[in-house]
Amino acid sequence: MAQFDVHRNTGQQQASIPFVVIVQSSQFKNYQRRVVVPLVRASVVGASPFASFNPTFTIRGITVVLHPLEIVSVPAQHLGAKVGSLAD
Repeated sequence: MAQFDVHRNTGQQQASIPFVVIVQSSQFKNYQRRVVVPLVRASVVGASPFASFNPTFTIRGITVVLHPLEIVSVPAQHLGAKVGSLAD
């Protein structure tokens, strides 16, 4: 687990939220949960008036928007495969 790793969303909303990004510090890697922020399909969100608050990324060919107001803690075992990192 590394901060800013991007994982597939395995939850019920994976059609509109294909990925999540871990924002939890690696200091807490032994904890069994991960604090994540959804990466929502840009087509679902539409235009964002706050580009600095809701930056856009392209991951695996899908344009997504960071949605920090939906931050959540999930069990680590519920994260899908790691597909990249936003650390760069």
